[in-house]
Order: sequence, then C-alpha cells, then structure tokens
Amino acid sequence: MRVGIVILPEHRWWAAEPRWRGAETYGFDHVWTYDHLGWRTLVDGPWFDAVPTLTAAAMVTSTIRLGTFVVSPHFRHPVPFARQLLALDDISDGRFMLGLGSGASGAGGYDRTVMGGPEVTPRQVSDRFAEFVELTDSLLVRPRTDHSGEYYQAVAARNAPGCVQRPRLPFLVAANGPKAMRVAARFGQGWVTTGRPGADSVAAWWRNVAECADRFDEVLAAHGRDRSTVDRYVSVDASPLFALESVGAFREHLGRAAELGFTDVVTHWPRADGPYAGRETVLEEVAADVLPLLGGRASRKTGAEGNAGPGPRVHDSEAGKSEG
Repeated sequence: MRVGIVILPEHRWWAAEPRWRGAETYGFDHVWTYDHLGWRTLVDGPWFDAVPTLTAAAMVTSTIRLGTFVVSPHFRHPVPFARQLLALDDISDGRFMLGLGSGASGAGGYDRTVMGGPEVTPRQVSDRFAEFVELTDSLLVRPRTDHSGEYYQAVAARNAPGCVQRPRLPFLVAANGPKAMRVAARFGQGWVTTGRPGADSVAAWWRNVAECADRFDEVLAAHGRDRSTVDRYVSVDASPLFALESVGAFREHLGRAAELGFTDVVTHWPRADGPYAGRETVLEEVAADVLPLLGGRASRKTGAEGNAGPGPRVHDSEAGKSEG
C-alpha cells in the first residue's frame, strides 16, 4: 500500500515549502495539490495556482512523486497546458503525475462561473472531459497534433522534446460514474475515486466505494484491460471521517482500502480549522508508526522490510492499453 498526501495551495511559499519538504521526509509516496481557481468555503481566502506551486515543490524535493488532484477542463485548454506538463515532468525529473477529473461537482461551479462561462449539462461535462483527456494524451505523445473537436481545436501543435517519462507522464483519472470510468480505462495508469459525496456514515461511504470498484472492474473488462494494469487510488477524506483525525482513523481507512484492493490511499495535510481540520501531531505519529510498515518510501527510508509495489505504469497510447 502506498500513501499520498494533499497540500492545499493556500499558503505563501515561505509557509508552504516546509510542508512539501516534510511530505518527502515523512516518507509519503506521493504529494498532491488541488487545481482550482478557488475552492468551496476557502474561496475568499488565499489561493495559488497549481502549476507554479508544483514547479517550486519539484525544486525542493528529490524522490517523492508530485501531482495534481485533480485538473479539470473548466479553465484549462489542452494545448498550452500540455506545454506546462512537459515542463513539470522535466523539472521534476520524471516524478510528475497528472490527476484528471471532469470538474462536474463541488468547486467546479466556481471554476466555471468566475470566468463567465455558460451553463453546461452533465452530458456536456462528460463529453468535454473525454475530449480533454484524449487530446492531452495526443499532445504529450505525438510529435504533431491536429484536432478539430466539439470543445477544443489544435493546429499543428508540437510536443518537442516530449516527456521524460515514456511514452508520456502517467494519467490518474478520477471517475465515479460509467462515462468517466471508460476514460480511465482507455487512458489511465491510475484510477481515482472519492466515493459518493455526502454519505451519512463511514460504513455507507465505503460500501459505495466498493460498488465503484466493482463497476470499474466491469469497465476494464469491457475494454480488455487487465485489472492489475491500473493502480487504484482512493481519496479517503471524502468520507465522513478525516483520516488524520487520529492514528486509529488512519489505520481504519488503510484496512478498508486494502480489503478492496486499492494500491494507494490519499489523505490531506491537517488544517487549523474548516475542511480537513486536525492536528499535525497525528500526521507525525502516522509518519513514524504506520508508514514504515506499508512497504512504500517510508519503509525503504527506515530499512523496514516490504514490497514497495509498482510505480505508475506507462502505456501504449496507440492501443490505449497499459504496458506492464
């Protein structure tokens, strides 16, 4: 089991930098930040862009993987964004992972309305997301891309020098519904689920996560992909129980995720109040007492035995299937 942590892009860099360094020192396997223009109840507070934040994080870390959790099409166009991704992959020396989501709910409303965009239907959201991912894939793999779609255009877009990771950096596709799951099955080296928002109990939330996992298995089978070729990430703080509320809560989420075959768990850096409110002392206890037992970076740092597990996989973009 690998464990990642999200650091919200809400702090000036002098305050944020120690957290990013800390995520690596603590032994987390991957560290993420949100890609929004503003987020829920924090929309009126400080907020910084994901791309320069991750660029700065890449410069102060050396081994931990970095990523977006997650990019949506609400305010990004694949052509200029692909250039940013190439730079992130290069600056991080191949440690960058691209989390992608449709932006269909939650903060997506603000990301759209702040730019004066028109209302979009659920079908338009899912169709645009599929086109966004397919075009981004092409831009990162092909030397030259021409595209004329319903939502995006690309004319002779180049990708030199290409990604450090070949044939391109890994995609982690967030998907709870069948349409987005089909996108994950086609293009993802990882699948991310948040379960059903607003569950009234931890048990009910995990039941929904189990249902999502079963549906994703069916979608993978329909696309001819082996279950083992896609890493499975669960964002456990979408549940009613914040994973870093206590060491016991963290262990409970790990156990349930392992039972369902997830390869990766993602939690959030504790905040002083509001969303993900908690104590950093719990984070320190988890890093010292739990992470070294899981077989990831922390176990290798401390010399504990264990299988670090596979890293993010690359894929054959022409066939849309994973290698590995």
